[in-house]
Amino acid sequence: MSGVQKLTRRDFLKRTGQAGGGLMLMTHLPSVARAAGDASLEPNVFIQVRSDSTVRIVCHRSEMGQGIRTSLQQIFADELEADWDSIDLVQAVGDKKYGDQNTDGSTSIRRHLKTLRQAGASARQLLEQAAADTWGVERSECKAELNEVVHSGSGRRLAYGDLVADAAQLEPPSDPDLKSPGEFRYIGKSPDSVDGVAMTTGAASYGIDTVLPGMVYASIERSPVLGGTPTTYDEDAALAVPGVEAVLRLPEATSPVFFNPIGGLAVIAGNTWAAQQGRAALNVDWSDGDNASYSSDPYRDELFEAVHKDGFSVLARGDVEAAFVDAETVVEADYYAPHLAQAPMEPPSATAVIRDDGHCEVWACTQAPQAARSTVAQVLGLGEDKVTIHMTLLGGGFGRKSKADFVAEAAWLAKRTGKPVKVTWTREDDLRHGFLHSVSGQYLKAGLDEDGNPTSWLHRSAFPPIGTTFSREASSSNAFEKDLGLVDNPFAVPNMQIEVSTLPAHVRIGWLRSVANIFHAFAASSFADEMAYAAGEDPKDYLLRLIGPARKYNPADDGAQYGNYGQSIEEYPIDTKRMADTVNKVADMASWGRELPDGHGLGIAVHRSFLSYVAVVAEVAADEAGKMTVDKLWMAIDAGLVINPDRVKSQLEGAGIFGVSLTLFSGLTADQGRIVEGNFDTYPVARMSDTPTEIHTHIMQVDAPPGGVGEPGVPPVAPAITNAYFAATGKRLRNLPLREAGVV
Repeated sequence: MSGVQKLTRRDFLKRTGQAGGGLMLMTHLPSVARAAGDASLEPNVFIQVRSDSTVRIVCHRSEMGQGIRTSLQQIFADELEADWDSIDLVQAVGDKKYGDQNTDGSTSIRRHLKTLRQAGASARQLLEQAAADTWGVERSECKAELNEVVHSGSGRRLAYGDLVADAAQLEPPSDPDLKSPGEFRYIGKSPDSVDGVAMTTGAASYGIDTVLPGMVYASIERSPVLGGTPTTYDEDAALAVPGVEAVLRLPEATSPVFFNPIGGLAVIAGNTWAAQQGRAALNVDWSDGDNASYSSDPYRDELFEAVHKDGFSVLARGDVEAAFVDAETVVEADYYAPHLAQAPMEPPSATAVIRDDGHCEVWACTQAPQAARSTVAQVLGLGEDKVTIHMTLLGGGFGRKSKADFVAEAAWLAKRTGKPVKVTWTREDDLRHGFLHSVSGQYLKAGLDEDGNPTSWLHRSAFPPIGTTFSREASSSNAFEKDLGLVDNPFAVPNMQIEVSTLPAHVRIGWLRSVANIFHAFAASSFADEMAYAAGEDPKDYLLRLIGPARKYNPADDGAQYGNYGQSIEEYPIDTKRMADTVNKVADMASWGRELPDGHGLGIAVHRSFLSYVAVVAEVAADEAGKMTVDKLWMAIDAGLVINPDRVKSQLEGAGIFGVSLTLFSGLTADQGRIVEGNFDTYPVARMSDTPTEIHTHIMQVDAPPGGVGEPGVPPVAPAITNAYFAATGKRLRNLPLREAGVV
């Protein structure tokens, strides 16, 4: 090149000839070993070893920037003893044969590691056995090594490709031998991302990039109030817009809403711009329905009214009321966190076509292809075998793309129009009509003795639970959200009472990165800091006192019904030593206790979520007017066994920035049932100038099963920041986002 050229992503695609909408296809992989045509070994649905010794691996999880396609390839390749450069990674479609495909809840590694290792090890063992049979020796004398099997006694070698035909005739082992950690070749290392080049050059294909022959585009005007219906609209004005082909009314929202579409008017056009212009011309009047009374300020009052009364007890230890009477000091505080939107950079988008045989085929940026398949089948009245969901790359997800409403919209419109239809949500659609993270109000009260020791802890939390999306009668007392940072409180306080209260939901409630841990950790870790100052102690030292001696805690011992993120409490106990170790490590990283410039403060917080422990120290600076900047973050994570350290580091850094955004800026409000904020001008996310100049991370080396990684870094960020602000200014901030307090 003679000079540097500035290219947009679109220009790059044009110049390199890359299509904007590649189709992700996969070939059926049988679940038992067999030879077919050109011989290959296919011992399960994930692995195929070919006659040329190359390996085909199927990724059944959704890639949204977290690097799971790379991490899964590491796991499969390690147990298979495959040469990294010989691997062809393909994306699965949504199918129950792969087991759980819902890429949510930080489950991809912690729930599936053993299964995935066994899939690779099964193929390796079959190849070793085939070599042993060929040489007439015991399998124990044969060892797979980078697409070959080597005989230890003679040094003889056979390539995988030379063994697949014989190996395919063998019965796959039910419990294959797994490698010991000392034998890992890829696990624990940080290879280059398998998608890195495509993502950085613009060649990667996301849901929003999909293009099919003869495709039309849909933009949907939805009721500003959940459950509302159109009363009048100007269809002729929309049809008068050049390029607009039709206006279609979608079925009304169901009650409960589930993951179904929520109705509205779809404008069908030859391009996205025309569809959006036609939509703007509709001039719809709406009948608002039952949720038009919902406004944030009075609802906030209802939340705090609820938490200042007795709630439903979900954990009880000792006698908190008696301990309050005997306490030398009583500390009380209210905390508030608003609705949030996931706001991925790529908004929801799906493209669907109904084939001549009635089969529905969809390309979508979905985190849950099986749920999408079921929802589409239900909406169209088809059997699931008549629906195929192709999983594209996701330009962010954060929980929003686990819901299949946008996928079902595309499928329903494809059936009505008889054409391939692409539905793309605008940013305003995304913020106003999505599945919002729940709003919450919390009340905490603690008693301290004359030495500052905590003697009692009362925590009440009120929120509309996620279950209201699936049942009108859902209550927070039965909601899994109580397991997320509330009943799993590990603090060594002799008297503890945890209560919840339910309020009705007036919007669709869903999950967002770390779910209820966000508001529960904000309250609990902020309150721990308040207790430290009330006791006249260093916040880090007091936090360690609250955590208490090394022990394994089970909330069921105090009467809680605790799910432990779907994992065994015996295998994944709440381990206070691991929690305390992360606190000590992050404090060392930040040189806790050092002298700080005027107007600077350090804050510390720790939280266990998704079976991992994360501690955060924030350093903030406040000017004379009290305006704050977050200068630095230090983050330490104990996630047990780590597959790819670079991906863990990037997830921590991303969680830090995500947490800064939520803490400083993000919040949705309702007025007469309508979400007020519509784009990033009113729902800001952190810009480069708002983010810390430094984020330091550390991965604890622990002999423990893998925990989650994508979500646990978020919850401790907010309390670390607000605690640091108090250290810098002496002012407590108990309501999120902080921009409402005028400090940013």
